[in-house]
Amino acid sequence: MKKSKQDLADVDYKTDPGKIKLSIHHAPRNERYLMGRQLRKTCPRSSHATWQASAKRPDPIDLLLASEKGRIPDLLPLRHGRMSRSPFTFYRGSAFNMASDLAGTPVSGLFVQACGDAHLCNFGGFATPERNIIFSINDLDETLPAPWEWDVKRLAASFVIACRNNNLGETAAREAAMECVRSYRVNMAAYSQMRILELWHISLTSDMMISKLKDPKIAARGSKRIEKERGRSIAEDIFPQLVKGTGSSTYIKDNLPSIFHVEGHTPGEITEAVKDAFVLYKQTLPPVYSFFLERYELKDVAIKVVGVGSVGTLCWVLLLMTADGDTLFLQVKEARPSVLEPFAGKSIYPNHGQRVVNGYRLIQPFSDPFLGWTKAKLGRHYFFRQLRDIKISMKVETFGKSEMVSYADWCGQAMALSHSRSGDAAMLSGYMGNSETFDNAIAAFSFAYAEQNEKDYAALKRAIKEGKLVAQYEE
Repeated sequence: MKKSKQDLADVDYKTDPGKIKLSIHHAPRNERYLMGRQLRKTCPRSSHATWQASAKRPDPIDLLLASEKGRIPDLLPLRHGRMSRSPFTFYRGSAFNMASDLAGTPVSGLFVQACGDAHLCNFGGFATPERNIIFSINDLDETLPAPWEWDVKRLAASFVIACRNNNLGETAAREAAMECVRSYRVNMAAYSQMRILELWHISLTSDMMISKLKDPKIAARGSKRIEKERGRSIAEDIFPQLVKGTGSSTYIKDNLPSIFHVEGHTPGEITEAVKDAFVLYKQTLPPVYSFFLERYELKDVAIKVVGVGSVGTLCWVLLLMTADGDTLFLQVKEARPSVLEPFAGKSIYPNHGQRVVNGYRLIQPFSDPFLGWTKAKLGRHYFFRQLRDIKISMKVETFGKSEMVSYADWCGQAMALSHSRSGDAAMLSGYMGNSETFDNAIAAFSFAYAEQNEKDYAALKRAIKEGKLVAQYEE
């Protein structure tokens, strides 16, 4: 029996998101757009504007400690030190806290493959296999199917917090947040009109993004940065540094507290556990890339402490070399349950590394060919990716108003592309519509949550001062 429009609009997407794939995607685009509009009846766009901490809201320090269970105890003081630098760095490390808060906010019922930690520092440029540089979300440790609004709210709030961090003023903060959501909404409408294969193959190239910059000076700086990265060989820009050992051996150079070899193991020592995990990883690669890796030999393994939110998890860097001295670095990151899992449901994948890899392949237009996963003997899950291959991180701490607003446009468009690949662009566009109603609501939420973030940051500083948390500071 053929389903009516009303039948399709009444699907309970949250409890059975699979029905979106089975029924909704098979409806014509204009019907799906109208279904999105219908969702405003149960979740008005203006309802996204509010944020008010409930009386039962968990203590932010308790949530922080809960997110640190299972991490390396010796590295937690470094994590606390990095988070305590500013409200902005606290926000970067408190994805679990915000996930807990977002779980109580209104949602329309539509799911996408969410980033899970969509702050503005988790976007950037990287090279495709053809050596073209594109812009996308580039950190997906927390990815999981979840309400699309959660990503939008975390991203927009990050711009308000970043603007405050850079002393740009509240007017600039509002403009950046509004531009982020406007770009998301307008580009989602454009993507909803594309054919499926056209949408799947499109990417945001560096030339395309720079052409959007209105300030000629900023555009010129962007073009210069791109050309510098494109012309730089991997050998010239490799990190970490290498040192020569005895004979022809080469090792990763220790650089405490960020890079170091495991205590009790000498540089160049490859344990059987590492070898076994590496073999399992290669089995998850497409055969052509597994074959390619056979030309390299695993030479060294070291721990690499990365970012803010990931500090305390087990992250490694692997050095592989050919007989002729060609080098390849692989980053191995521990994959823990997504911060969204307690609120959006468990992953369908038995290995959290596989969850992350699947997220990369769904969200990024071109994903790293060396993406794969493995499991250690002690039960920890990991995913692999290439450590560095023309990856461009934005120095948002140096941005003025023009750069911040332009970057908000970029991030909004990149997120719209990512969500349209796994979600239904027509329904999302139908829900948001053509007015600024949704934009204004998310901007209002962003300011309210920025205030909450500052209160939580103050709680972190108090906990450190009172000795409840230990913090280690870097020079």
